[in-house]
Amino acid sequence: MSHQTKSDYESLLKRLRGQLNNTTRKEASRLEIPSPQIIWIGQRTIFRNFMEFPKALRRDPEKLLLYLNKELASAGYIAGERVIFLGRKEPSSFGTLIDRYVKEYVICSVCGSPDTRTEKNKKLGFLLCEACGARSSIKGNYA
Repeated sequence: MSHQTKSDYESLLKRLRGQLNNTTRKEASRLEIPSPQIIWIGQRTIFRNFMEFPKALRRDPEKLLLYLNKELASAGYIAGERVIFLGRKEPSSFGTLIDRYVKEYVICSVCGSPDTRTEKNKKLGFLLCEACGARSSIKGNYA
């Protein structure tokens, strides 16, 4: 009988650990980033759902556009909810650039929280974490 109880205990413990791991992962990926919707019209690339990104990341749309323009070596402009870039840009590059932007200008380098804001102090940019209070310097003028 004791062998049966021990194996029940082990299976319950294993199930509980699995559930704990799932909640930890969900907490870490709380920041929900939409997928970029990219279409080509002639020699222009349209980023159809651009405005969803600054809202999700809590950043200025102009700063995010400035970053994308620099990284894509292109001239893009906001037209309503979308951005129109001159030239044909590879659709897969947008997801990669957004991910890189999030790592550099949104996620706290100390605790990994997406709850951050930016601050400028004497031409220097800082990322302030609202979760742990860390203050990290950021390069460029894109956040």
